[in-house]
Amino acid sequence: MRQSRLITAALASLATALAGAAAAVAAPPDVLVSTGSPSTPFSQNKQNEPAVAIDAHAPSVVAAGSNDEIDDESCAAGDPTTCPFTAGVGVSGIYFSFDGGAGWSQPTYSGWTGRDCLGPDACSPHVGPIGTLPNYYEHGLVSDGDPALAFGPQPGANGHFSWSNGSRLYYANLTSNFPTATKQGQAFKGFEAIAVSHTDNPQAAAAGDNSAWSAPAIISKQSSTTFSDKEQVWADNASNSPYFGNTYVCWASFRSNSHGNAFPTPLMVSRSTDGGVTWTTRQVGPASDNGVNQQADGCTIRTDSKGNVYVFGIGVRRGVSYEMMYRSTDGGAHFRGPTLISPVVAPGVLDPQLGRPVMDGIAGARVDLADAPSVDIANGAPTGTDATDQLVMTWVDGSAGLNNEHLMVSTSRDGGASWSTPAVVGLTTGDRPIYSAPAISPNGTDLYVVVNAYTTPYRDNTTAPRGLVGEVLHADVTGGTLGTFTELHRGDVGDPRGSSQNGLTAEFLGDYVYAAATRTGMVGVWNDTSNAEPCTAINDYRASLYTSTPSKPPAVIASCPATFGNSDIRGAALPDPTP
Repeated sequence: MRQSRLITAALASLATALAGAAAAVAAPPDVLVSTGSPSTPFSQNKQNEPAVAIDAHAPSVVAAGSNDEIDDESCAAGDPTTCPFTAGVGVSGIYFSFDGGAGWSQPTYSGWTGRDCLGPDACSPHVGPIGTLPNYYEHGLVSDGDPALAFGPQPGANGHFSWSNGSRLYYANLTSNFPTATKQGQAFKGFEAIAVSHTDNPQAAAAGDNSAWSAPAIISKQSSTTFSDKEQVWADNASNSPYFGNTYVCWASFRSNSHGNAFPTPLMVSRSTDGGVTWTTRQVGPASDNGVNQQADGCTIRTDSKGNVYVFGIGVRRGVSYEMMYRSTDGGAHFRGPTLISPVVAPGVLDPQLGRPVMDGIAGARVDLADAPSVDIANGAPTGTDATDQLVMTWVDGSAGLNNEHLMVSTSRDGGASWSTPAVVGLTTGDRPIYSAPAISPNGTDLYVVVNAYTTPYRDNTTAPRGLVGEVLHADVTGGTLGTFTELHRGDVGDPRGSSQNGLTAEFLGDYVYAAATRTGMVGVWNDTSNAEPCTAINDYRASLYTSTPSKPPAVIASCPATFGNSDIRGAALPDPTP
């Protein structure tokens, strides 16, 4: 059991950080969400980028997803100095809880697998047990992760949605064509598409029944050069909404991936009015991109109790990065915007070897501004009757410089027309936020924020220890004003050097964390490396890449501790500390 502690807080209606005492609240311990993940070998022990959803109609039912390499071959298979993704093997992990997030299980399905390819001889993947989303191989597809989940109502025989019909879980993710498909036999054109599966029977899905899941539906418009990415899914789950039951997915469409760049990159939204069977896709905002004006990217999508749809991302106007919002008042048929909410500065510094920003040190895990912001709404689900429709946004800002990154919060009570001046949410001294995700209770009385943070400053070497922690913050909300934040839960600190890209050149944590709330508490999920042991041989190899004489990668299984690469998804189900 851990005790909450005093931290600095922010009033979202003012740009003033506050501090105050809060009563100590005993928090339940966090738990392993990716329960099927082995602790060894790499990369089967690698999970990241978690997402979570609570069934508003039956809050004891919770589902989570992550990028999960449980079914990939071991580094010992074939060349022991390489740890590739196994061709055709999916990585969209799925986990279920039926006690409100206190305990989790990971089903085993049948599909294309390499989990028994443990080496040292080369091994061919084949049909067998998988711990990831089913029915992809059978349809000529590969589930490629970036999970997004949402619960909504089921449609009835008459096509009308009602909670009395039961609930439907949607799972959106990236997908690619199965590698043996001919060009004529491919399921879609381009490099990556967006696919959505659904299940009406989480209990059967949790028991490993492939047939509990629908076939994946390709919803993105694709050309031969399209790379669709960074999707989010949401279902209108407030029964008094005129568009109750509509399901929405947003993503960025990188249209020129084959030309050495990704531009143009319009924001796309697809809508289903029949429970995910058919989808209508439209472009939100212009497609033009240049160094001065770029379109919103890295989206989040939500609906309020009146059925209005809000889509958020980060774009550039006149050379300045902004949090942006588009809004639809007709159930996603048309969108207006963007509204520029707040300027934002990317955290981290450019790693000279990786070519992407990092925060913890050389060869560190990437940080990506385009994967923020995170937004939630108090839409009163499952009925909408007690909604405040308050929007809450959090993100990590680097304007104060390296080692001084800030967690920011801003809110809106008028449908996104105006937003509070962004305020800094203080963390425990020494914590440097990387990713954040807010969850506001459906009736708007409590705000929770899940954070992954580094506990150590930037390192210019790979030998000094580094710290990574998951934590949950809480603040009461009164009349739309945020009260004092307290640290409701703090996980065990791990060393992110024990995580790894499959190419071994750097750490890997993905791009986000996630949270969901009820009227009585919350469920949060985050990236965890507390059971991952750094490898001296890998640290030496990574350091050599920054010299004029880079070395060759080591044989991972023979040279590293057994738990090298063992990044996990951990989570906590926490009650409202001030009911």
